[in-house]
Amino acid sequence: MEAKPSKKDLCTNYLLINPKEASLFDIFSVLFSRNLKKRKFIESSFEELESFLYRFLIVISALIQKFLHKISMPMAMIGRTIVFLLNFFYINGGFFGLIRNIMQVRVVIPDKKAAAYLSFIGFTDTRMELDITIKYGNAMYYPALSIMAGKAAYNNAAYNQALIEGQWKMEFLGYKDYWNDFLGRADTQVVMFRDKSVDHDTIVVCFRGTQPFNTEDWCSDVDLSWYEFPHIGKVHSGFLKALGMQNIVGWAQEVDHDSAHPPRRAPLAYYDIRDTLRDLLQKNPEAKFIVTGHSLGGALAILFPGILFYHDEELLLERMEGVYTFGQPRVGDEAFGQYMEENFRKNRIEYYRYVYCNDMVPRIPSDGLFKHFGTCVYYNSEYKPSIIEEEPYKNYLSIWGSIDMRRNAIYELIRSFIMLTKYGEAYKEGWLLFFIRIFGLMIPGVPAHCAQDYVNSTRLGSLRHLHFYHFHHKKNRS
Repeated sequence: MEAKPSKKDLCTNYLLINPKEASLFDIFSVLFSRNLKKRKFIESSFEELESFLYRFLIVISALIQKFLHKISMPMAMIGRTIVFLLNFFYINGGFFGLIRNIMQVRVVIPDKKAAAYLSFIGFTDTRMELDITIKYGNAMYYPALSIMAGKAAYNNAAYNQALIEGQWKMEFLGYKDYWNDFLGRADTQVVMFRDKSVDHDTIVVCFRGTQPFNTEDWCSDVDLSWYEFPHIGKVHSGFLKALGMQNIVGWAQEVDHDSAHPPRRAPLAYYDIRDTLRDLLQKNPEAKFIVTGHSLGGALAILFPGILFYHDEELLLERMEGVYTFGQPRVGDEAFGQYMEENFRKNRIEYYRYVYCNDMVPRIPSDGLFKHFGTCVYYNSEYKPSIIEEEPYKNYLSIWGSIDMRRNAIYELIRSFIMLTKYGEAYKEGWLLFFIRIFGLMIPGVPAHCAQDYVNSTRLGSLRHLHFYHFHHKKNRS
């Protein structure tokens, strides 16, 4: 009988943290012992970890994950209840509309699969229309389209189809749930559509981001687990699994259906998207594509070309125009960043990482292991952009950063009252976002992660600097 591959057959090194069943004593013991083999919640290819700072970060990560696992069920129930009530009042015309409908015995019960049913993120920013002043050929066209797609991806399939076909007048290619071999369920969502006109033909692949009440998503964001691949570097394990890494054979060229335990009830994201793009690009010689996502979706968006590089997918790499991520967490170490930048240059693919002000997610996981790379387009609280290597206060737990973040959270709360008069009806902030900004006074950086400020940034940010950079960057690549 042929032996099944082990982790050592899939990668050169690995460090996997699973604190779900670990005791607090076992977690804190990491601080006082370099021997990882004694820790039941850590699976590692090496026995000792010398760095005290690294062990300290593991403890912080494990404690946060353990807490998130403990509250996962009540969080999910609270989330479902809040979203249902938001839709219930919305579809019945608000509080007074609901009273009227009750009196007239015509209360409407929201349908979760209907196009009108919004997610929690959908209620923080209900804008559907694209900015008509940002047209194709403008340096901000793809970023502006990408963040709107990233915002829409939080809603259901019917909403996305109605939006893309009805409002945007583009071709809807599908909205799918994708399987995670390691969780044994579908937990990754992707929307694809086609933006075609006389002067361009672009397919957009958009990964859905972190769900606010899904603790598994937040655990992935703070997890320090990784796999190391030859000539590539260390890559965040949770993001790899969400993208479609196979449980037994890792990143094999094709899907091994025998390795699925339990059997897959949905396709794996990377492989299905890759095959779909192959078919579309072969049928449409002029078509190209971009990849995008907000939050967790941004992490998956930047990992997708990484696996294309790994598999040397020539057709897709020749026709890939760029990657645009918003509020993206770190996904790999410095070696992985170098690997990605080298391949982006080689294949003439653009990568822009957008960060709004004090957004907490781009500052996790810790810079102690994982590193950002690529072009960072940073917007301050006045929506003024700059091109920088790394956002200010690159680690969320920065002491000096916490002071500035809280001061800025107060400013953003005050700013919410003047957005309407300063910028117009399209920038009015609703009461839900107002309460999120109040919450941001306690945990700064959470409101800054909302899609609202990223949409505002792409629309209100001064374009002159970005136009100049975009032109010279394109010139240097050609």
